[in-house]
Amino acid sequence: MEWLIVSLASLLAGFVDAMVGGGGLIMVPSLFATFPTTHPATLFGVNKGASVWGTGMATWRYSRQVQMRWSALLPAAIGGLVASFSGAWCVTVVSPDALRRVLPAVLLAVLVYTLAKKDMGRVHAPRYSGRTEALAATAIGVVIGFYDGFFGPGTGSFFVFLFVRWLGYDFLNASASAKLLNTATNVSALALFVAKGHIWWHFVAVMAVANVLGSLLGTHIALKHGAGFVRGVFVVVVAALILKTGHDAFGPFWPD
Repeated sequence: MEWLIVSLASLLAGFVDAMVGGGGLIMVPSLFATFPTTHPATLFGVNKGASVWGTGMATWRYSRQVQMRWSALLPAAIGGLVASFSGAWCVTVVSPDALRRVLPAVLLAVLVYTLAKKDMGRVHAPRYSGRTEALAATAIGVVIGFYDGFFGPGTGSFFVFLFVRWLGYDFLNASASAKLLNTATNVSALALFVAKGHIWWHFVAVMAVANVLGSLLGTHIALKHGAGFVRGVFVVVVAALILKTGHDAFGPFWPD
């Protein structure tokens, strides 16, 4: 039964994550509910071990039909990889509890801004090019990459939002770009978990297959329906993240 539960969770997580990020919103709680006595680092390692295959497949799938801006995205991915590893190291010496309480408010601001700017992300009109775009994308990779290693919830959605708001991408191109950077940050975090022995390869293998299948379906639907559809999914996922992170930080929103 455990195999079935975590595989279905991985399938759904891959589907959602391929479009706008937020797969951890599904996968991590499912792992904790299924294995409540297991060390959290091991469950995070399993999550990264499965999701890295889904994000990698989504990147490949998007790159075949979306014009990826490689000159900007590759340095951004490298920056994200290094920063994610640094963030993972920092969390071993600094508690992220303060960030846990700030995060719901940050996500709420992202949601309100997106809803207020009804045309944001519907048209792909990059604001920068050349070295300027590469520097801006790398800044995004470093900042959110560090956040992913240090804390993590909503990483994919933050990547998408910043590519839309700061660089002028539409939601479809932003999601494609975010997958590349998220793959890099996942690889970095996974390397640390593997080095520390926090990994269950027998679960990872099955969950990775499910995650890839979900990712393929998610990218297919995103490519078929375009930026407007992806924007709608983004709003739903960010709203769900606000509820989840708010619950984690402050407890239930209503009494039992």
